[in-house]
Amino acid sequence: MPSVEEVRDALREVLDPEYPISLVDLGLIRGIEVEGEVVRIKLTYTCMGCPAMDMIQDDIRERLLQMEGVGEVDIEVVWDSWSRRDITPLGRKKLREVGVV
Repeated sequence: MPSVEEVRDALREVLDPEYPISLVDLGLIRGIEVEGEVVRIKLTYTCMGCPAMDMIQDDIRERLLQMEGVGEVDIEVVWDSWSRRDITPLGRKKLREVGVV
């Protein structure tokens, strides 16, 4: 069974389809729970009309199911208010590198 931190590290490999930055560093991952072989993710988006919602969820599932001890991934979409304040310092740095922020 992976730890929450191991799951978070794996999610750092899942990049936003628009920008070369992880979902974690964009502040889209709002919660991680691990219970046996089940990983539960709370996920938000930058906007309600995000055209990549299904792609992002598929990428999360694909990456986490590669982890030893993970047999199921449940994703709950939560509509927490997202703002640029949710971006980590590393995320801001990467966005600056590509000319976004």
